[in-house]
Amino acid sequence: GFNNYQYNPALDSLRLQNRILGEWDFVENHASVQEDHPHGTQCLSVIASNRPGILVGSAPHARFWLFRTENTLGEFPVEEQNWIAAAEFADSAGADMIASSLGYAQFDNPDYNYSYADRDGNTSMITRAADLAAKKGMIVVNSAGNFGTSSSDLRYVLCPADGDSVLAVGGIDEYGQIVSLSSWGPNSNGVVKPNVVSLAQGAIYANGSGNASSGIGTSYAAPNICGLIACLWQAFPEFTNMEILDYVQKSADRYDNPDHRYGYGIPNFRVAHKLLSSSKEARRSAHILSNEWIRAYP
Repeated sequence: GFNNYQYNPALDSLRLQNRILGEWDFVENHASVQEDHPHGTQCLSVIASNRPGILVGSAPHARFWLFRTENTLGEFPVEEQNWIAAAEFADSAGADMIASSLGYAQFDNPDYNYSYADRDGNTSMITRAADLAAKKGMIVVNSAGNFGTSSSDLRYVLCPADGDSVLAVGGIDEYGQIVSLSSWGPNSNGVVKPNVVSLAQGAIYANGSGNASSGIGTSYAAPNICGLIACLWQAFPEFTNMEILDYVQKSADRYDNPDHRYGYGIPNFRVAHKLLSSSKEARRSAHILSNEWIRAYP
């Protein structure tokens, strides 16, 4: 839910500039997400806040659809289906990116649980849908999960963060050290997870009054990275979603030696921008020397 987002001072420019394109509650099946849980508003504020001197998000001029798919009263498989419906709508509406701060492994009815073996990037409904969204051209950024201290297989990345084409974001503190609650990788097929990490402990979001508050969780790390990627992709729109993610990973400080806590590490978006600029120039040079450089029409 996005409780009170319509009145939060940190999001006033988002509203005044009509950059909320629409909203839908897939849990209650109605056109309002304003009255529900504040988690979505907090995550949104990490990207979209624009209150100079107090809090500015990582992509404060982006446009958004707001979807509620999670029912906080319990954990049910239908919530995966809600997410799938929201992703399908996002695709139909032309959304470029999905910022998702939720995950599934255990349900109220344990018959539906996803074991670690099931978190292989190919099994859960929500993971297959997230990968399909990526196949459609969207960038899907998802929190890795907050169960890193669990003694069971719950400690591994949740669904859909286990997806091959999903950018799973783990959590670090202000000193660049992994936060113990950040979920582990890899997925059960051995794919590097989390893909990258960002600030989770001491992360800043807008509270209900529009002022800066600090919290902890990969739920905040994911939208921070998502907003930064939005800015990067805007600078290089000719690159595909997976190419952009590849360069984000290549810019990270552990790219040459990833592990099961940090993944490829902390991305450096200045480095990613430089790498993409070099690649763009190389493409331009190759293009000029090819038969596609100049063509006659009709």
